[in-house]
Amino acid sequence: MKVLLTGASGFVGRNVAMALAAQGHTVRPVSRRHGIDVSRMRSPADWLPCLNGVDAAVNAVGIIGETPSQRFDQLHAQAPVALFRACEQAGVRRVVQISALGTDETAFSAYHLSKRIADEALVRLDLDGVVLRPSLIYGRGGTSAELFLRVAGLPLIPVLESGQQLLQPVHISDVVATVLRALEEPPPRQALDIVGPERVTYAEWMQTLRAAQGRSRGRMLRLPFGAAMVLCRLGQRLHPLAAPDNLRMLRKGYLACDQAIRQFLGRPLLRAEPHLQFADASILWSQR
Repeated sequence: MKVLLTGASGFVGRNVAMALAAQGHTVRPVSRRHGIDVSRMRSPADWLPCLNGVDAAVNAVGIIGETPSQRFDQLHAQAPVALFRACEQAGVRRVVQISALGTDETAFSAYHLSKRIADEALVRLDLDGVVLRPSLIYGRGGTSAELFLRVAGLPLIPVLESGQQLLQPVHISDVVATVLRALEEPPPRQALDIVGPERVTYAEWMQTLRAAQGRSRGRMLRLPFGAAMVLCRLGQRLHPLAAPDNLRMLRKGYLACDQAIRQFLGRPLLRAEPHLQFADASILWSQR
Protein backbone atom coordinates (compact mmCIF):
# COMPACT_ATOMS: atom_id res chain seq x y z
CA MET A 1 0.00 0.00 0.00
CA LYS A 2 0.89 3.65 -0.28
CA VAL A 3 0.18 5.21 3.12
CA LEU A 4 -0.08 8.89 3.95
CA LEU A 5 1.47 9.29 7.39
CA THR A 6 1.03 12.55 9.28
CA GLY A 7 3.27 13.30 12.23
CA ALA A 8 5.90 11.19 10.49
CA SER A 9 8.81 12.77 12.36
CA GLY A 10 7.34 12.20 15.85
CA PHE A 11 7.92 9.29 18.21
CA VAL A 12 4.95 7.21 17.06
CA GLY A 13 5.20 8.38 13.44
CA ARG A 14 8.87 7.44 13.06
CA ASN A 15 8.20 3.96 14.37
CA VAL A 16 5.11 3.48 12.20
CA ALA A 17 7.07 4.63 9.12
CA MET A 18 9.89 2.20 9.91
CA ALA A 19 7.48 -0.70 10.31
CA LEU A 20 5.53 0.13 7.14
CA ALA A 21 8.74 0.28 5.11
CA ALA A 22 9.90 -3.03 6.61
CA GLN A 23 6.67 -4.61 5.34
CA GLY A 24 7.20 -3.25 1.84
CA HIS A 25 4.68 -0.42 1.97
CA THR A 26 5.37 3.05 0.59
CA VAL A 27 5.12 5.93 3.04
CA ARG A 28 4.19 9.46 2.07
CA PRO A 29 5.41 11.38 5.15
CA VAL A 30 3.84 14.61 6.34
CA SER A 31 5.43 16.78 9.02
CA ARG A 32 7.22 20.08 9.38
CA ARG A 33 10.49 18.20 8.93
CA HIS A 34 9.15 16.98 5.59
CA GLY A 35 8.17 20.48 4.50
CA ILE A 36 4.51 20.55 5.53
CA ASP A 37 3.20 22.42 8.56
CA VAL A 38 0.15 20.38 9.59
CA SER A 39 -1.19 23.26 11.70
CA ARG A 40 -1.84 25.14 8.45
CA MET A 41 -3.66 22.23 6.78
CA ARG A 42 -7.13 23.08 8.04
CA SER A 43 -9.36 22.52 5.02
CA PRO A 44 -9.93 19.41 2.88
CA ALA A 45 -8.55 21.30 -0.14
CA ASP A 46 -5.19 21.56 1.65
CA TRP A 47 -5.00 17.77 1.93
CA LEU A 48 -6.36 16.60 -1.40
CA PRO A 49 -3.05 16.97 -3.33
CA CYS A 50 -1.34 14.81 -0.68
CA LEU A 51 -3.84 12.00 -1.24
CA ASN A 52 -3.16 11.38 -4.93
CA GLY A 53 -2.42 7.67 -5.36
CA VAL A 54 -2.77 6.98 -1.64
CA ASP A 55 -4.45 3.80 -0.39
CA ALA A 56 -4.68 4.60 3.32
CA ALA A 57 -3.98 7.36 5.82
CA VAL A 58 -2.58 7.26 9.35
CA ASN A 59 -2.78 10.35 11.56
CA ALA A 60 0.02 10.24 14.13
CA VAL A 61 0.11 13.96 14.89
CA GLY A 62 0.18 14.64 18.60
CA ILE A 63 1.62 17.08 21.11
CA ILE A 64 1.38 16.72 24.89
CA GLY A 65 1.99 20.40 25.58
CA GLU A 66 1.29 23.59 23.64
CA THR A 67 3.78 26.17 22.39
CA PRO A 68 3.05 29.48 20.62
CA SER A 69 3.30 27.74 17.23
CA GLN A 70 1.86 24.33 18.20
CA ARG A 71 -1.74 24.47 19.41
CA PHE A 72 -4.06 21.63 20.39
CA ASP A 73 -7.07 22.88 18.46
CA GLN A 74 -5.13 23.20 15.20
CA LEU A 75 -3.08 19.99 15.39
CA HIS A 76 -5.48 17.64 17.16
CA ALA A 77 -8.82 18.85 15.84
CA GLN A 78 -8.93 21.18 12.83
CA ALA A 79 -6.19 19.61 10.70
CA PRO A 80 -7.18 15.95 11.29
CA VAL A 81 -10.86 16.64 10.66
CA ALA A 82 -9.92 18.34 7.38
CA LEU A 83 -7.77 15.33 6.48
CA PHE A 84 -10.57 12.86 7.19
CA ARG A 85 -13.02 14.84 5.07
CA ALA A 86 -10.47 14.98 2.27
CA CYS A 87 -10.06 11.20 2.51
CA GLU A 88 -13.81 10.81 2.10
CA GLN A 89 -13.77 13.08 -0.95
CA ALA A 90 -10.75 11.33 -2.49
CA GLY A 91 -12.04 7.81 -1.85
CA VAL A 92 -9.27 6.91 0.58
CA ARG A 93 -11.44 4.75 2.79
CA ARG A 94 -8.97 3.25 5.25
CA VAL A 95 -8.00 5.77 7.91
CA VAL A 96 -6.28 5.21 11.26
CA GLN A 97 -6.51 7.93 13.90
CA ILE A 98 -3.99 7.62 16.75
CA SER A 99 -5.71 9.28 19.66
CA ALA A 100 -5.14 8.77 23.40
CA LEU A 101 -6.60 6.84 26.29
CA GLY A 102 -9.11 9.08 28.03
CA THR A 103 -10.67 10.76 24.97
CA ASP A 104 -14.13 9.69 26.04
CA GLU A 105 -17.03 11.24 27.94
CA THR A 106 -14.75 11.74 30.97
CA ALA A 107 -12.30 13.96 29.06
CA PHE A 108 -11.54 17.29 30.75
CA SER A 109 -8.13 18.47 29.54
CA ALA A 110 -7.59 20.57 26.43
CA TYR A 111 -5.36 17.75 25.16
CA HIS A 112 -8.05 15.06 25.43
CA LEU A 113 -10.92 17.30 24.33
CA SER A 114 -9.11 18.33 21.15
CA LYS A 115 -8.30 14.70 20.33
CA ARG A 116 -11.90 13.74 20.95
CA ILE A 117 -13.15 16.20 18.33
CA ALA A 118 -11.17 14.39 15.63
CA ASP A 119 -12.12 10.94 16.96
CA GLU A 120 -15.82 11.70 16.77
CA ALA A 121 -15.52 13.33 13.34
CA LEU A 122 -13.85 10.23 11.90
CA VAL A 123 -16.48 7.76 13.06
CA ARG A 124 -19.26 9.95 11.61
CA LEU A 125 -17.78 9.88 8.10
CA ASP A 126 -18.36 7.22 5.44
CA LEU A 127 -14.90 5.71 5.92
CA ASP A 128 -13.33 2.55 7.26
CA GLY A 129 -12.04 4.63 10.12
CA VAL A 130 -10.29 3.28 13.19
CA VAL A 131 -9.62 5.24 16.40
CA LEU A 132 -6.73 3.85 18.45
CA ARG A 133 -6.34 5.10 22.02
CA PRO A 134 -2.93 4.21 23.50
CA SER A 135 -2.04 4.78 27.13
CA LEU A 136 1.36 6.05 28.27
CA ILE A 137 3.79 4.89 25.56
CA TYR A 138 7.35 3.96 26.45
CA GLY A 139 10.36 2.94 24.36
CA ARG A 140 13.43 4.41 22.71
CA GLY A 141 13.05 7.91 21.33
CA GLY A 142 9.89 9.04 23.09
CA THR A 143 9.99 12.59 24.46
CA SER A 144 7.84 11.82 27.50
CA ALA A 145 9.52 8.42 27.97
CA GLU A 146 12.96 10.05 28.07
CA LEU A 147 11.71 12.71 30.49
CA PHE A 148 10.36 10.05 32.85
CA LEU A 149 13.72 8.25 32.68
CA ARG A 150 15.52 11.43 33.68
CA VAL A 151 13.11 12.08 36.55
CA ALA A 152 13.48 8.49 37.76
CA GLY A 153 17.26 8.94 37.88
CA LEU A 154 17.15 11.88 40.31
CA PRO A 155 18.52 11.40 43.86
CA LEU A 156 15.02 12.19 45.15
CA ILE A 157 12.17 11.21 42.83
CA PRO A 158 9.31 13.73 42.92
CA VAL A 159 5.90 12.04 43.03
CA LEU A 160 2.43 13.52 43.27
CA GLU A 161 1.00 13.03 46.74
CA SER A 162 1.59 9.35 47.64
CA GLY A 163 2.58 8.35 44.10
CA GLN A 164 -0.23 5.78 43.96
CA GLN A 165 -1.78 7.00 40.71
CA LEU A 166 -2.38 3.99 38.47
CA LEU A 167 -0.86 3.70 34.99
CA GLN A 168 -0.97 1.05 32.29
CA PRO A 169 2.12 1.72 30.13
CA VAL A 170 2.31 0.18 26.66
CA HIS A 171 5.42 -0.36 24.56
CA ILE A 172 5.78 1.48 21.25
CA SER A 173 6.08 -1.80 19.36
CA ASP A 174 2.60 -2.88 20.52
CA VAL A 175 1.18 0.46 19.40
CA VAL A 176 2.82 0.07 15.98
CA ALA A 177 1.65 -3.54 15.68
CA THR A 178 -1.90 -2.35 16.28
CA VAL A 179 -1.59 0.30 13.56
CA LEU A 180 -0.31 -2.29 11.07
CA ARG A 181 -3.10 -4.68 11.96
CA ALA A 182 -5.70 -1.91 11.63
CA LEU A 183 -4.45 -1.15 8.12
CA GLU A 184 -4.80 -4.81 7.16
CA GLU A 185 -8.05 -5.58 8.94
CA PRO A 186 -9.93 -2.66 10.48
CA PRO A 187 -11.89 -3.48 13.65
CA PRO A 188 -15.53 -2.43 14.03
CA ARG A 189 -16.22 1.30 14.09
CA GLN A 190 -15.35 1.85 17.70
CA ALA A 191 -12.34 3.12 19.59
CA LEU A 192 -9.78 0.50 20.52
CA ASP A 193 -7.81 1.08 23.72
CA ILE A 194 -4.14 0.07 23.56
CA VAL A 195 -2.90 -0.63 27.06
CA GLY A 196 -0.16 -2.72 28.57
CA PRO A 197 -0.91 -5.91 30.53
CA GLU A 198 0.21 -4.48 33.89
CA ARG A 199 -1.32 -1.85 36.13
CA VAL A 200 1.36 -0.08 38.14
CA THR A 201 1.46 2.91 40.41
CA TYR A 202 3.39 5.97 39.29
CA ALA A 203 5.85 5.47 42.16
CA GLU A 204 6.50 1.87 41.13
CA TRP A 205 6.86 2.91 37.48
CA MET A 206 9.62 5.28 38.54
CA GLN A 207 11.38 2.39 40.28
CA THR A 208 11.02 0.29 37.11
CA LEU A 209 12.68 3.07 35.13
CA ARG A 210 15.50 3.23 37.68
CA ALA A 211 16.05 -0.52 37.32
CA ALA A 212 16.20 -0.12 33.54
CA GLN A 213 19.10 2.31 34.07
CA GLY A 214 20.92 -0.09 36.38
CA ARG A 215 20.10 1.98 39.46
CA SER A 216 18.95 0.77 42.86
CA ARG A 217 15.56 1.72 44.25
CA GLY A 218 15.29 5.42 44.94
CA ARG A 219 13.71 7.56 47.62
CA MET A 220 10.50 9.45 46.91
CA LEU A 221 9.86 13.15 47.42
CA ARG A 222 6.11 13.41 47.99
CA LEU A 223 4.60 16.65 46.72
CA PRO A 224 1.15 17.89 47.75
CA PHE A 225 -1.08 18.65 44.78
CA GLY A 226 -0.99 22.43 45.36
CA ALA A 227 2.82 22.54 45.53
CA ALA A 228 3.10 20.35 42.44
CA MET A 229 0.79 22.69 40.54
CA VAL A 230 2.97 25.67 41.41
CA LEU A 231 6.06 23.84 40.18
CA CYS A 232 4.27 22.90 36.97
CA ARG A 233 3.31 26.48 36.23
CA LEU A 234 6.92 27.53 36.72
CA GLY A 235 8.36 24.58 34.79
CA GLN A 236 5.97 24.99 31.87
CA ARG A 237 8.13 27.83 30.62
CA LEU A 238 11.03 25.40 30.32
CA HIS A 239 9.22 22.32 29.03
CA PRO A 240 5.68 21.93 27.57
CA LEU A 241 5.25 18.59 29.37
CA ALA A 242 5.12 20.47 32.68
CA ALA A 243 1.65 21.83 31.86
CA PRO A 244 -0.76 21.82 34.82
CA ASP A 245 -3.30 19.78 32.82
CA ASN A 246 -0.74 16.99 32.50
CA LEU A 247 -0.46 16.90 36.28
CA ARG A 248 -4.25 16.69 36.54
CA MET A 249 -4.23 13.82 34.03
CA LEU A 250 -1.59 12.00 36.06
CA ARG A 251 -3.65 12.47 39.21
CA LYS A 252 -6.69 10.95 37.54
CA GLY A 253 -4.85 7.96 36.07
CA TYR A 254 -6.04 6.12 32.96
CA LEU A 255 -6.85 2.42 32.86
CA ALA A 256 -8.66 0.08 30.48
CA CYS A 257 -9.27 -3.62 30.03
CA ASP A 258 -6.67 -5.20 27.74
CA GLN A 259 -8.92 -8.01 26.49
CA ALA A 260 -10.02 -6.24 23.29
CA ILE A 261 -6.50 -5.31 22.21
CA ARG A 262 -5.21 -8.82 22.99
CA GLN A 263 -7.97 -10.30 20.85
CA PHE A 264 -7.29 -7.84 18.04
CA LEU A 265 -3.55 -8.60 17.95
CA GLY A 266 -4.03 -12.29 18.64
CA ARG A 267 -1.30 -12.33 21.30
CA PRO A 268 -0.45 -10.94 24.73
CA LEU A 269 1.05 -7.47 24.98
CA LEU A 270 4.62 -6.95 26.11
CA ARG A 271 5.38 -6.76 29.79
CA ALA A 272 7.56 -3.85 30.86
CA GLU A 273 10.96 -5.56 31.01
CA PRO A 274 13.94 -3.23 31.62
CA HIS A 275 15.50 -3.64 28.16
CA LEU A 276 12.27 -2.56 26.46
CA GLN A 277 12.75 0.97 27.78
CA PHE A 278 15.52 1.32 25.19
CA ALA A 279 13.89 -0.63 22.34
CA ASP A 280 11.82 0.69 19.47
CA ALA A 281 9.37 -0.96 17.07
CA SER A 282 12.17 -2.80 15.25
CA ILE A 283 11.77 -5.62 17.78
CA LEU A 284 8.58 -6.54 15.88
CA TRP A 285 10.67 -8.17 13.20
CA SER A 286 14.08 -8.62 14.83
CA GLN A 287 12.71 -11.27 17.18
CA ARG A 288 10.87 -13.29 14.53
